[in-house]
Amino acid sequence: MNIRLQLFELEDQAWFPHIIRQGMLDFLRFMISKLKAYEAAIPLLEELLFKTNQRHITDLCSGAGGGIAGIQQDLSQRSGTPVQVTLTDLYPNISAYKYLQEQSEGALKFIAQPVDATNVPESITGVRTIFSSFHHFCPKQAQAILQDAADKRAAIGIFEGASKSWFELILFVLTFPVIILVVTPFIRPFKLSRLFFTYLIPLIPIGILWDGVVSLLRIYTPQMLQQMAQKVNAPSYTWRAGKAGNRPGKHVIYLIGYPEEAKR
Repeated sequence: MNIRLQLFELEDQAWFPHIIRQGMLDFLRFMISKLKAYEAAIPLLEELLFKTNQRHITDLCSGAGGGIAGIQQDLSQRSGTPVQVTLTDLYPNISAYKYLQEQSEGALKFIAQPVDATNVPESITGVRTIFSSFHHFCPKQAQAILQDAADKRAAIGIFEGASKSWFELILFVLTFPVIILVVTPFIRPFKLSRLFFTYLIPLIPIGILWDGVVSLLRIYTPQMLQQMAQKVNAPSYTWRAGKAGNRPGKHVIYLIGYPEEAKR
């Protein structure tokens, strides 16, 4: 699928009910974590941490923090030293972040104030990551995110858990209506509102299905990401885009970048 359509996702809309958005994001976090969808991104993140000599990741556009707990654990185990993660978002999901902070015993922290990925404050440091969210931005905004990282000489990793194929799209439409109904009672932290808006008034499933289809159509291909990176005004900066993973549900489209003075 070599096209990209700038359609709209419900969770991006200011008028969209917050309680439904959070229910959708909680489901996404649950599925990413259980499937270990970003397993193929671990070596790429390990490379960024090594080349920049850092042990701290600042996750931008964290949503509900999908998969980040498992990623933090895997990186810490592989390196033999703890990796700290700070969750941020323009619309912080505080309840999910508190849950993740407690479950990780403080390895995952969060910033409660809104953080704009196109203009990250100088005080926020660490290797920047964006999981499952870069496609939300139009080309101009996406370019601004990369330029902001380069301007502040910050390493950045963009990761989308998909291969962007028509088969993937069809499989999603056929299987996820059932998956949503089956797994919802097991999502934590438990919320009655999630059950209500899944089984009685199914706004969460409708939102997940619409946004899931649109997301696949909006994802940037590796070629698009590389072209975008080439437009960044960043002397002595290394960029690399591609696909990682070779198993169903484990495909990752990525773009990584870091200042060359960080090389070791």
